[in-house]
Amino acid sequence: MNHLFRCLPLPALALGLALVAGGERAEAAPATESLALPGLSAPGEILVDRWGVPHIYAQTHYDAFFLQGFNAARDRLWQIDLWRRRGLGQLAEVFGPQFVAQDAAARQFLYRGSLFREWLAYGSDAQAIAEAFVAGINAFVALTERDPSRLPPEFKAFDYRPARWAAEDVVRIRSHGLWRNVISEVARARSACQGSLAEDQLRSPLEPPHAPVVPEGLDPCTVPERVLDSYLLATSAVRFKRSGDQLALAQEPLDARVRDLRSAGSNNWVVGPERSATGRPILADDPHRSHALPSLRYIAHLNAPGLNVIGAGEPALPGISIGHNERIAFGLTIFAMDQEDLLFYDREGDRYRYQERWEPLERIDTTIAVRGEAPVPFSLAFTRHGPVIFEEEDRLWVVRAAWLEPGMAPYFGSIEYMRASSWRGFVAALNRWGAPSENQVYADIDGNIGYKPAGLLPRRVNYDGLLPVPGDGRYEWADFHSMSDMPEVLNPEKGWYATANNLTLPEDFPIDTVRVGYEWTAPWRISRIEEVLSAAPPHRLEDSLALQRDFTSVLARRASAALGAWPAPVEDDARRAFDLLKNFDGVLAADSSAAALFQLWFTDHWRRALVASEAPALVGNLPRVDTRAALARLETRGARLQGVFEASLADAWEDALARLGADPAGWRWGALHIMNFAHPLAEVSPAAAAWSLPPKALGGSSYTVNNTGFGDDYRVRSGASWRMVLDVGNWDAARMTNAPGQSGDPESPHYGDLLDPWAALESRPLLYSREAVEGVTTKVLKLTPAQ
Repeated sequence: MNHLFRCLPLPALALGLALVAGGERAEAAPATESLALPGLSAPGEILVDRWGVPHIYAQTHYDAFFLQGFNAARDRLWQIDLWRRRGLGQLAEVFGPQFVAQDAAARQFLYRGSLFREWLAYGSDAQAIAEAFVAGINAFVALTERDPSRLPPEFKAFDYRPARWAAEDVVRIRSHGLWRNVISEVARARSACQGSLAEDQLRSPLEPPHAPVVPEGLDPCTVPERVLDSYLLATSAVRFKRSGDQLALAQEPLDARVRDLRSAGSNNWVVGPERSATGRPILADDPHRSHALPSLRYIAHLNAPGLNVIGAGEPALPGISIGHNERIAFGLTIFAMDQEDLLFYDREGDRYRYQERWEPLERIDTTIAVRGEAPVPFSLAFTRHGPVIFEEEDRLWVVRAAWLEPGMAPYFGSIEYMRASSWRGFVAALNRWGAPSENQVYADIDGNIGYKPAGLLPRRVNYDGLLPVPGDGRYEWADFHSMSDMPEVLNPEKGWYATANNLTLPEDFPIDTVRVGYEWTAPWRISRIEEVLSAAPPHRLEDSLALQRDFTSVLARRASAALGAWPAPVEDDARRAFDLLKNFDGVLAADSSAAALFQLWFTDHWRRALVASEAPALVGNLPRVDTRAALARLETRGARLQGVFEASLADAWEDALARLGADPAGWRWGALHIMNFAHPLAEVSPAAAAWSLPPKALGGSSYTVNNTGFGDDYRVRSGASWRMVLDVGNWDAARMTNAPGQSGDPESPHYGDLLDPWAALESRPLLYSREAVEGVTTKVLKLTPAQ
């Protein structure tokens, strides 16, 4: 069987492809509710389809955003209220004193510049859009104040109420984006201290090839062990645990964040009409983030005069960042642009050294409200470059972040490009895009396809940004690069384009002057995507659907082939492992015994053993060598590693016996590789524990196109909860998934209704035309202005 389709059982594939536009219709007349809303300027409607997707029909442009905000609150109120409290530093007000530290950290990273410049950075009507959106949220909050039965149960369980929003909340909060690279700067400094920068390439190979040097003024051994604690708190999701009779913060350690940065990713591709079975472009996108309940993404359809756009975004933000309008389609993945530096300064009291003078620290005094206790006063410190995240008696540590500049609220820039109607208009809108840095793929109904990365890139003239640097003026940003410095591809000759967080810079890109970054995801996902897309056309919509769900690992396939070329081990356990793996086809299916053993061996035992063998000085700092380095050692078959190789196989066999039982025929990768959609409050509330969803056994890894990244316990942590495939121009043929469901309310039928199809590798329609939507509508909200 073709491995592209092996990940999807044929009955499920047939069922999924049968669900074309109009193929599923509502079984009964939709329920109808009428509401009068203050702030709405004209009557509107929201048609909710059978998969929980709201199709919003408004009579004015800004009413569409008002209704988007109202509906986001209707479905995701607790999630977006928590998002706002986390971002503004207001968790302790409702959850208690254990969250004061996270509140203080979050306040360090709020945007504090000119709101006039901020709004203009996104476009001429950004402020009007944000004001309409939050007015819609507040309209639903007011509805819950009049009718508390509409409150999600989390508010009732913890006896507090949602807050009202201000428009600037949308843009002041920056800490929820995907940022880089201060975390890897610290990891690299530790390698430089304990071993060498050459050995650090075993942790994270640099692309294009590059040999970093320790910057003048830095002693890497002086970087404090906990220098990033505040940064990690500010940029982490809220994780709850119980400490006695109080809620407490569950903080993620640095090494876990480093691992997550390396395993997270996304895929997108676009196929031109000359290679497509439909004669139209096909665009696919599946961003990968940490899984959550409810999902990070939310699907919505906005329809108003001059606006008809559908797709996914983040529920606390207006607009659509991944989707299509009447003419163009767009999808994003992370482009690994370096938008941060870690700086350090000599300190003397409340002054720091800059150039030949001492400058005073800027202090902002703030007060953190604490539930059940007195407010906590807190002083935030800043230098000319950014927030102070760590203070020593004679030294200060500061994050300089492009994402604290005007126009950098994550994903908010999509309000401009989602309304473009052509390639040139789309690229022009990306000139305003700041954060996160993204690979954008594009297609339109005229048959054009394209690719453009975008993001605000600091201009570093005399350093590479890979290690902490003195903040005394020797290492400054000389403004920012124009987006014209980034690559641009329109209608590529090969007829398709794809990205998977891999190095996409052309070979002649001037990396020495346009220092985009050197830290790209390993090429295993993009290699598999290229295999499939470069196959003989025609490429069908179902081919893209299957590729998104593909569990073929190019890494596992190559590693198993390389393993088979080594001399067979003599010791019994090592030989048994060798025999099971030498012919492994690399398909990480959930029911595969070879996949289970491969993951135990390659991920843990082989890659860990190579640290001790290749870089013993880094044993305490580096848990595993990078997959590229580990595969290279297999493929070169160095005789000195024969003993390490055999010992790693024997250890992996014993590990599998202990974890999976005495019968190798019964081993299953899915027995270890389990996804739990647990409610964020599950560990602290018996009621919330009941709101968690059943576990699902999954195939794949972070190196398969169907990305199912995992932690040290092999449980799934990240991947694509949202997927989209578009037949560009035949919009009702679009397919999607959004696991576990559209709603964040445990009492909603759409809380977990997309989980089983997602786990079974199925998709659902993403309908666009009013006629098709009406055929599957299960709920109608008729909304009128309040008198």
